[in-house]
Amino acid sequence: MAELRVFKTDEELQVMRYASLIASEAHKAAMKHIKPDLYEYQLESIFRHTSYYTGGCRHLAYTCIAASGCNSSILHYGHANAPNDRQVKDGDMCLFDMGPEYCCYASDVTTSFPANGKFTDKQKIIYNAVLKANREVLKQAKPGVRWTDMHILSERVILEDLKAAGLVQGDVNEMVKNRIGAVFMPHGLGHFLGLDTHDVGGYLGDATPRASEPGLKSLRTTRTLQERMVITIEPGCYFVDTLLDAAFADPVKSKFLVKEKIDQFRGSGGVRIEDDVIIWAGENENMSRVPRTVDEIEAFMAQK
Repeated sequence: MAELRVFKTDEELQVMRYASLIASEAHKAAMKHIKPDLYEYQLESIFRHTSYYTGGCRHLAYTCIAASGCNSSILHYGHANAPNDRQVKDGDMCLFDMGPEYCCYASDVTTSFPANGKFTDKQKIIYNAVLKANREVLKQAKPGVRWTDMHILSERVILEDLKAAGLVQGDVNEMVKNRIGAVFMPHGLGHFLGLDTHDVGGYLGDATPRASEPGLKSLRTTRTLQERMVITIEPGCYFVDTLLDAAFADPVKSKFLVKEKIDQFRGSGGVRIEDDVIIWAGENENMSRVPRTVDEIEAFMAQK
């Protein structure tokens, strides 16, 4: 039986570039429109309208996640039981994970930004840690590199920044070994993207068996990267009470956690930064086109 193809043709890549471009424009429209006291579904509506009216994308690739405040720590928020119906508050961190579909090909972009357009110092700590992980993986994810190693790299980068900010303590390598990264990022780093949002082929071919450890067991692929693979890079950092409480109750994990510092971030939700990326032997191609640094986001949102 022939192995399932996971790399994309030139024609497929062109369609996916367009879908990601429209996703980016729709995300920017939502960022421009947002203000405290709107409802999350109103921002979802702006995204849907822009995707169709501006880009001709009649369908979305998946159910929109338009999370604000504490909801931004709910990984798949926005479904029928949590329908993007919270009222956005001044000072909230927002996490919008939304992507249109074009000619049956999916996009999948996540933006995180403050509802009022200005990051607090605490929001900057978490946002910059996640952005640094995103950018480091974008640089290191090359043909011949196993995706599992990229997940561990993203955990290490985030933990180093959390340590510098005083939220965790001890040796970062020991933290990775004891799965402290999964306390803050319980999901996998990313997934194949194509005709489906979570595209097929993640555990075929040269994939290693699915792990059983927290975080690693959630990886949607363990394959070695090849040119023309399209994959999302989406590290995140969240403050989820159930995960934190379990870690504090664990005698091994708790020694790495600084409770009085972490408790200051409880209820703040989380940050995820997700880009749609084509793997190349040279510089990887990031198809997402949205403001990413703190300065870029604040300058963009100030143009309202």
